[in-house]
Amino acid sequence: MAATKFIFLVLSLVAVSVSAHNITAILEGFPDYSSYNSFLSQTKLADEINTRETITCLVLNNGAMSALTAKHPLSVIKSVLSLHVLLDYYDPPKLHKISKGTTLTTTLYQTTGNAPGNLGFVNITDLQGGKVGFGSAIPGSKLDSSYTKSVKQIPYNISILEISAPIIAPGILSAPAPSASGVNITGLLEKAGCKTFASLLASSGVLKTYESALEKGLTVFAPSDEAFKAEGVPDLSKLTNADQVSLLEYHASPDYKPKGTLKTAKDPFGTLATNGAAKFDLTATSAGDDVTLHTGISPARVNEAVFDSPPVVIFTVDKVLLPIELFGNSPSPAPAPEPVSSPTPTPSPSPLSEAPSPLAASPPAPPTDTPAGAPADGPAGSSENSTSDKAAGHVIAPLLGSIVFTIFATVVSSYVGLC
Repeated sequence: MAATKFIFLVLSLVAVSVSAHNITAILEGFPDYSSYNSFLSQTKLADEINTRETITCLVLNNGAMSALTAKHPLSVIKSVLSLHVLLDYYDPPKLHKISKGTTLTTTLYQTTGNAPGNLGFVNITDLQGGKVGFGSAIPGSKLDSSYTKSVKQIPYNISILEISAPIIAPGILSAPAPSASGVNITGLLEKAGCKTFASLLASSGVLKTYESALEKGLTVFAPSDEAFKAEGVPDLSKLTNADQVSLLEYHASPDYKPKGTLKTAKDPFGTLATNGAAKFDLTATSAGDDVTLHTGISPARVNEAVFDSPPVVIFTVDKVLLPIELFGNSPSPAPAPEPVSSPTPTPSPSPLSEAPSPLAASPPAPPTDTPAGAPADGPAGSSENSTSDKAAGHVIAPLLGSIVFTIFATVVSSYVGLC
């Protein structure tokens, strides 16, 4: 018992120590970027940024943002801003030490699945006279933006650099941006292999409930056709009409929750079935880029979004979500028989067995032999903007999390060996 308590204590230290940065908290101290910061929150890109440990944000001042936001819908703004989030660490010295003077780097837009070819990459080129240009990686694209100044660095966790103008990839501004009210929910579900779920929504009338929530925000967790055939799924035809409605409403949340938001969710969140005393809530946990939903009955894995255009996102899930309010008294599947060949008693399963690892996978940190300051011929550097672990928006460096996790693994291994 004492050893178990100690393991939980070490696990708690791991969870605390892996905390990284909060991009919106950092930018709150810079009013010149208030518009950029606001749209990071509106598009939920801030949540995705906060889940990554090695990243560079290319920020735009309020003047540059106004030209972008005045003419385009939120879905297009999200695509453009995701192109300004580099999945690598670039500070002023590194910008001027690029191999061969130019490089293509991956952005958050590349991870959306909406960026064919090099559309989700940015070209960074060290120009003559100490200037650094930025542009789309699509061949023939111009370097229409340039490095202006450094805003903040937390080596080698997050770097924030101001650039002069938005980076615009070919076609990104003209991409179709359907209005929320025009989203064809059943058509998207059928195309994604969720025909059974789409049919149930239509026949039960719950589809109208989904459609009425589109304008304010909707997140759908649609079970695949295979999920309905899986062992242990109750016979839905035996449910009352009211329970069928609750079950289908349980598969949607009345706001916009892209995957980055699910990865940062700490508390249970409501669904369309939530009503007063009837909680019908879900809990999300994450390990790296994997997100799992917990109902109190069984976990379900969230797949990549089949549709993501603020304020609507539709995911597929690998299991039917069974709310404890409806199925809490259902008998659990019989456990597999214990092996009888071993004379050593099998230890009880750990209560942590269902929960995924609290440590998210992250790309390796860049080399540490970068010079301490920006070169003389470069734009104004900002060694004064580099911060310690006590900086606003930053909690504890990832290295400490690795150390504590190593201790935790050692303790668990020793404990298991003694049992």
